[in-house]
Amino acid sequence: MSVATPPLGRRERNKQAKLKRITAAASELFAKHGVDEVTTQQIADAADIGTGTLFLYAKTKGELLLLVQNAHYAAALERGGAAADGEKTALDAVTAIIAPVVECNRVQVDNGRTYLREMVFGDPGEPHHAEALSIVAQTEEAVTGVLTGRAQLPASEAATLARVVSAIVFLELGASVNADAGIPQLLASIRTQIAAILPH
Repeated sequence: MSVATPPLGRRERNKQAKLKRITAAASELFAKHGVDEVTTQQIADAADIGTGTLFLYAKTKGELLLLVQNAHYAAALERGGAAADGEKTALDAVTAIIAPVVECNRVQVDNGRTYLREMVFGDPGEPHHAEALSIVAQTEEAVTGVLTGRAQLPASEAATLARVVSAIVFLELGASVNADAGIPQLLASIRTQIAAILPH
């Protein structure tokens, strides 16, 4: 006999509704103007809440960006994992996992680079930062799975190489020299570097 989930109380429904409005407002403003050009006051106004209320959901603008982007990155990872299932070689499968993440990062280049900076240097105690790190860990687990399955590597070696893959992706996407690089160029560079570290 299954137990029905009790309906949410009014306070929880109000919290979720506010979070939805904040996420939608921040997403729209960041996409339109870039994270650096948007103020928390603008986000609060667009979400029809006070700035004090806004800071209950995210303490900084960087945290707001993480809140907005985490869902996009999680969806990108899901698409990448599904695409990797159809690939035969380890290199093709790892590239398939990474490709949607790269595409997600380049939807708005400045936002993508800021997201990576927040992930690396932000406060891991903040919930949206912790969620971003969890997405990185899931990406590394997916790459580890590919390397143990298709490249027949021991789990510890595969996990180490998965961390190196993360570092390659972070550096390529975050480097100022690549600010104007297109997705095909970035993916080609990332793929070449991954190929260099995989066993032949």
